[in-house]
Amino acid sequence: MRSDRGGRRPAADGGVVDRRGLGLLTGSHVVDDLYQGAVPALLPFLVLERGYSYAAATGITLAATVLSSVVQPAFGVLVDRRPLPWLTPLGLLVAGIGIGLAGLGGSYWWTWAAVALSGLGVAAYHPAAARAARAAAGASAQGMSWFAVGGNAGLALGPVVVTPVLLAYGVAGTPLLALPALATAVVLLALGCRARARPRTTAAAGGARQRDDWRSFGWLTGLVVIRSVLYFGVSSLIALYVIDRFGVSTSAGSAALATFLAVGAVGTLAGGWLADRWGRVPAIRLGYAVAVPGLVLLVAAPSWPGVLAAAVLLGVGLYLPFSVQTTLGQELLPNRVGTASGVTLGLAVSAGGAVTPLFGVLADAYGLVWSVAALLPLPLLALLVSLRLPGAAAREVWARTEGRRGSPPEPAAPHR
Repeated sequence: MRSDRGGRRPAADGGVVDRRGLGLLTGSHVVDDLYQGAVPALLPFLVLERGYSYAAATGITLAATVLSSVVQPAFGVLVDRRPLPWLTPLGLLVAGIGIGLAGLGGSYWWTWAAVALSGLGVAAYHPAAARAARAAAGASAQGMSWFAVGGNAGLALGPVVVTPVLLAYGVAGTPLLALPALATAVVLLALGCRARARPRTTAAAGGARQRDDWRSFGWLTGLVVIRSVLYFGVSSLIALYVIDRFGVSTSAGSAALATFLAVGAVGTLAGGWLADRWGRVPAIRLGYAVAVPGLVLLVAAPSWPGVLAAAVLLGVGLYLPFSVQTTLGQELLPNRVGTASGVTLGLAVSAGGAVTPLFGVLADAYGLVWSVAALLPLPLLALLVSLRLPGAAAREVWARTEGRRGSPPEPAAPHR
């Protein structure tokens, strides 16, 4: 479709996509989530250089996520009350500074506190940026998936950026990792990070005020938490698991992590595409169904190539639902978009970190194979929870298709 001179073009669902604003926000999301991807990439170096136990190493993941889990929804409520565009560059800058400080102190608690500061910056960034991205993307799940894939790309770049820096300078080289955040924050401040909300052009526009569906959003929140535990369990353990089980180098372990994250970026875009065509909930269910054989293969893989194949399946399975859950949450809470973003996008990349140290304790006691195997029930549980969302799926499918031509489907109509 042709766009106007302002970089806007009609979306497939009748909304308007501000490509330039969405592109700027997506680029900043790459840099912000690079610092989340940096945390699991740091763990093997901390274990080898400082002699941390698996429990201590996964405790660093807890540092990155515990504050973010608690504070991020509060930032979402804040941006729903008033526009705070400066939170986007400020949060990004704090995320980078925290990781930059992580390697400067010699004590465990210095590193823990620095990584926790980075998590606080991430918490400030996400709700404001996601709300602005929603305004720029209109009602399109695929548009929001581009913003989400920016975060996936950043997570994937974490090991790619961190590994060569720390191989060259050791953990004392972490200040170099803060430079991308500083540069991007300056760009955001120079170009402006405001995204002007435009009138909605979907069927809901111009009608009665939409109601927030808190019950369905509660089930969706549970789903987001389950996916977060799965994601952090895999991303925190896969490199250590590969190194321990197959006796390969640190670089090879980082390659398995990078494969999982890079394939996940493709899975995020595929999830947005499928959601705009099949509906939100079917795309979510498909992802968790694919994650089941991925985890089984990871545990049972007889060789290094089998682990890479498992990383591919897990990347697809855990990332297909990622941006779709955020878009669905925003649709379930149309009057609380910032809050929905803070919960779905924020908890999706933070809540699981609170549970991850338990997998580290299990690995110390029984080995990494058992720790990874403990994740196996979670995608099945996610599928069961997703069965509580068929009504929400039916409403959003109608809003994107039939709503502009007639009345909503009858209650007896089959759910998609």
